[in-house]
Amino acid sequence: MVRGKTQMRRIENATSRQVTFSKRRSGLLKKAFELSVLCDAEVSLIIFSPRGKLFEFASSSMQGTIERYQKHAKGNQTSNKSSSSEQNMQHLKQKATSMMKQLELLEVSKRKLLGEGLESCTLAELQEIEHQLEKSVNNVRARKSQVFKEQIEQLREKEKLLKAETARLVEKCGSFQPRKTLDERRENRTYTDSSTSSDVETELFIGPPESRARR
Repeated sequence: MVRGKTQMRRIENATSRQVTFSKRRSGLLKKAFELSVLCDAEVSLIIFSPRGKLFEFASSSMQGTIERYQKHAKGNQTSNKSSSSEQNMQHLKQKATSMMKQLELLEVSKRKLLGEGLESCTLAELQEIEHQLEKSVNNVRARKSQVFKEQIEQLREKEKLLKAETARLVEKCGSFQPRKTLDERRENRTYTDSSTSSDVETELFIGPPESRARR
């Protein structure tokens, strides 16, 4: 009878799962023993059942094999770390060298834009520098125009606020205008009365004291 292909997934039936575990465990332990005997290999095998039961096989000593494995794994980690550190250092050196070259190129370009060190420039390079300068000037002028427009808009907003404040003050002062006019009339009337009294007194006291006594 031909056996069907086993699907690699968890067996849902608990009984079937336990039977399969027992068979496969025995087969795996047998294969480990055969490998150690036939090939003179140091083999250690540790198995935990679904319920946590331990099954193990060791061709020599389980503890010795584990210690050997830990030393080997630690050596690999140290080697990997060392190799990784060297690669990082090499990458950082290359990056630093590239940045230094870029800084040098930027410094040379800056000097050329300032009109320095142009003796070694070709006609094409000089035209490129001229184009860059024209582009920079256009950008500066555009930004300057934008700043002017922004300042004009700010001044217009301030003007609107000042006009509104002036109109408010004029309206507020206009409400007190009649009362002020009435007070001025009263003051003018008082001044007129006092002037008349002053004139009468002047007429009454004109002349020498003797003539005034005879009258």
